[in-house]
Amino acid sequence: MSDEPIEQEITSVNVLGTPLESCCANVRESGIGTGFYRNGYCSTGEQDLGRHTVCVRVSEKFLQFSKGVGNDLSTPVPQYAFPGLEEGDIWCLCAERWVQAYQAGMAPKLFLHATHEKSLSYIPFEILREYAIDKDKADQVLDDLNEQREKLNNLL
Repeated sequence: MSDEPIEQEITSVNVLGTPLESCCANVRESGIGTGFYRNGYCSTGEQDLGRHTVCVRVSEKFLQFSKGVGNDLSTPVPQYAFPGLEEGDIWCLCAERWVQAYQAGMAPKLFLHATHEKSLSYIPFEILREYAIDKDKADQVLDDLNEQREKLNNLL
């Protein structure tokens, strides 16, 4: 995840059940944030029919795959505030596109802390965790949450 997020009230939750973190607020110093709303977050809403909810670090292999199936993510499209992506860029990807790439063995690595919980409607958590760049940090968060749950259960 990179750069400082555009300030907003965080109401979205990530796949870990904690507040959604910024994915990328300034792609390659373009001034353009990722996400359907271009605010740096992989948040979603009714208008986001593609569910741009998976925070990924794109690879050249993935970009070529995506172009080959008709979704050219390398070419800038200024009218949609889309800078075009290069290997290493961090971007909010459509959940179904990630699944398509996964099924073809081309899925990019991802950040669990910045991947919206709606992604779980398309992708099991275990698979997301397998591709997570921030797996160790996520495991610590899950361990801490489980410890808190156990303490609460003991109190009840």
